[in-house]
Amino acid sequence: MNTLKSFIKYYKPYQGLFWMDMCCALTLSGIDLAFPLFVKFLMEDVYTLRNPEVMLNYTLVMGALLLGLYILKYFCQYFITSWGHIMGAKMEADMRRDLFGHLEKLSFSYYDETNTGKLMSRIVNDLFDISELAHHGPEDVFISAIKLIGTFGILSFINYKLTAILLFFTLLMLIFSTTYNRRMRQVFRINREKIANVNAIAQDALGGIRVVKSFANEEQEMAKFEEGNAAFLATKCDSYKIMGRFFSGNGFFQGILYLAVVLAGGIFITQGSLQLIDLTVYILYINTFLNPIEKLVNFTEQFQKGMTGFERFLEIMNIHPDIQDAPDAEELKEVKGTIQFEGVSFSYDDKEHVLSQIDMHIPAGKTIALVGPSGGGKTTFCSLIPRFYEVSEGRITLDGRDIRRLTQKSLRKAIGIVQQDVYLFAGTVRENIAYGKQEATDEEIIEAAKKAHIHDFVQSLPHGYDTYIGERGVKLSGGQKQRLSIARVFLKNPPLLILDEATSALDNESERFIQQSLNELAKNRTTLVIAHRLSTIRHADEIVVLTEEGIKEKGSHETLLAKDGVYAYLYHMQFEQ
Repeated sequence: MNTLKSFIKYYKPYQGLFWMDMCCALTLSGIDLAFPLFVKFLMEDVYTLRNPEVMLNYTLVMGALLLGLYILKYFCQYFITSWGHIMGAKMEADMRRDLFGHLEKLSFSYYDETNTGKLMSRIVNDLFDISELAHHGPEDVFISAIKLIGTFGILSFINYKLTAILLFFTLLMLIFSTTYNRRMRQVFRINREKIANVNAIAQDALGGIRVVKSFANEEQEMAKFEEGNAAFLATKCDSYKIMGRFFSGNGFFQGILYLAVVLAGGIFITQGSLQLIDLTVYILYINTFLNPIEKLVNFTEQFQKGMTGFERFLEIMNIHPDIQDAPDAEELKEVKGTIQFEGVSFSYDDKEHVLSQIDMHIPAGKTIALVGPSGGGKTTFCSLIPRFYEVSEGRITLDGRDIRRLTQKSLRKAIGIVQQDVYLFAGTVRENIAYGKQEATDEEIIEAAKKAHIHDFVQSLPHGYDTYIGERGVKLSGGQKQRLSIARVFLKNPPLLILDEATSALDNESERFIQQSLNELAKNRTTLVIAHRLSTIRHADEIVVLTEEGIKEKGSHETLLAKDGVYAYLYHMQFEQ
C-alpha cells in the first residue's frame, strides 16, 4: 500500500488530464454497454412492427443515434490514446527527473559500491513500464469495473440462473489468475535484475574498449556478455512459460464459460424459462463481459512489470544521502582559507581507519604539499574538505566554521579541484572549459585556456573552441585533457585549490609551463597539492608526509631533506631514477 501511495502522488500535477481520461473511459464503457440493448430493442419492439413506414422511421432514428454515439466514441478514444499516453509520459519524465536528482545527492561512497550500468537500466528501462502502467492502469481498471458491474446487472435482469453459472466460472478464472500473478511478479523482478546486469557488462566493456582491444581480450569480454545474456534469456524464457500457462489458462476458462452459457441456455429454452432472443442478447453481452476480464488479465501483467519497476525506483529513492546539509546550514561567503583538522579519522564502511586522529593547521593563502607512498590517504584527506566523504570522527573547520554547518553547494563552489583521473564531458572544448563557470564570456574562456597553455592547440583544431572532443575527451591526448581540466579551474578562480597530481599526464615541457601557471594561480590562495613527482613541490610552504600510520613528517623541502627521513628517502630515490 505504501508503494501504491507513492505511485499515486505522481498523478497530482495532472489531475485535470486524469479525470478527463476517466470521463472518456466512462463514456466508452457506456456506449459499449448500450449496443446490445439497442439490438434487443430493435429485435423485440421495432422489427416486429407490422407498419413498414413506422419501422423504417424507428430504424433511421436508431441508426442516427448510434452514429452520433460512435462519433463521440471516436473523440473519446482519441483523447485516451493521445493525451492519456502524454500524461503517462509526463509522469515518467517526473520520476526520471526525481531519480536523477536523487542520484546526484548521493555521496561518493554510494558510487564506490554501485555499477553505473545498473543505474542506467533503472533510469531508462524500468521507468518505461511505469509510464505504461500510469496511463493504462487506472483507465483499464475503471473501464473494466464499469463494464463488469453494468453487464452483470443487465445479465442478471435477463436471467439470474444463467448469470449464476456465469459467475461460478468467472470466479474459477479469477482464482487461477491470482495464483499465476504471484509467480509472474517474482519472475519479472528477476528479469529486471538480469537485464540490469547485461547493461552493466556492456557499458563496462564498451567504456573500456581501448583497453579491451589493447589486450586482445574481445573473446573474454564476449564470454562475459554471453554469460549475462544467457542468464537473462533463461529468466525471460521462464517468464514466457508462466505467461503462456497464464494466458492459455484464461483462454480455456473463457471457452468453458461460453460453452456453459450455450448449454445451460439451451436447457432453459427447452424448459420455457428463457426466450431465444434473450439468449442471443445474453451471448452478445458475454463478449462485453469477457472483454474487461481480458483487460484485467492484461493489466495484471502490466501491473507486475510497472510495480516491479517502481519498487526498484523506490529502492534508490529511499536511500538517504549520508552527506546532507544541516537544517541550519549557512552559505559560505568571504572565504579567507584557513583550514583546521581536529582529531579527524575516516574509514570506508566501518573498516580500518584510512586516516586516524589527524591534527593539522593549514594557514590561509599557504601552499601545502601532501606526499607519501600510495595508500597513505592523501586523496582521501583532500576529499574530506569538500565533503565528498564525511569524517568518521573529529571535525574540519574552514575559517573557524565546521564545514558540516555550511551548505555543500557554497563549500564546493569555493574549491577548485584538478584530479589525477581527468573527466571531460562529451561536447565541445568551449563547453568543457565553461563547466568551471557556466555564464563565462568567450573572452574569459580564452583567457583561462591561455593560462593553461592550451589556447594555441585549440586554435589549431578544425572548429577551434567549438570542436567536438568525443566521449570523455577521447580525441585528445592525456596532456591535452589535463590542461583542459586545469583551464576549467582557472576559469572558476576559487579561493581554495586542490591539485591531485595535476601535472601527472604532462610531458616535461608542458609541465614546466603549467607549473608556472599553477604557481600564479596559487598566489594568495590556500592550496593543497598531492604529488608523487617531488620536484614539483619543492617551493611549497610546507610539505606533509602522509603514510598509513598518519602524519610522519612536516616541514619545508630543505628541512625534510636534512631530517633524512621518509621524505628524503623518496626524494633521493626519484633523483637516482
